[in-house]
Amino acid sequence: MNRTEFIVVTAIILFVAFALGWFACWLVHRLTRVSQADLGELDKMAQQLHEAEETRDQAMAYLKERESEMANQLGQTEAELRAAMDGLRDARHEAEELRAHVDRMSKAG
Repeated sequence: MNRTEFIVVTAIILFVAFALGWFACWLVHRLTRVSQADLGELDKMAQQLHEAEETRDQAMAYLKERESEMANQLGQTEAELRAAMDGLRDARHEAEELRAHVDRMSKAG
């Protein structure tokens, strides 16, 4: 094989390699191309995701508000319970004093 034949064979091999690379690139782009329907579906999914995030944020805000209300109500209920327990303790003490007074009066009389 002389020099001219070697150059021609090398040029043919390089051209075939270029053609195969170009074809592979075209094929990849053809197979991975996004259609308008797919873009529409992606837009729809993005809108639904946005709406779901807004709904989640609203639910979180509502839950925080309810938790705050329930904590306040619990605090009020505990305060009322303490007041009731103090009143009951005072009433028991007064009842004991009255019983002791009645016992003293019945023993004296």
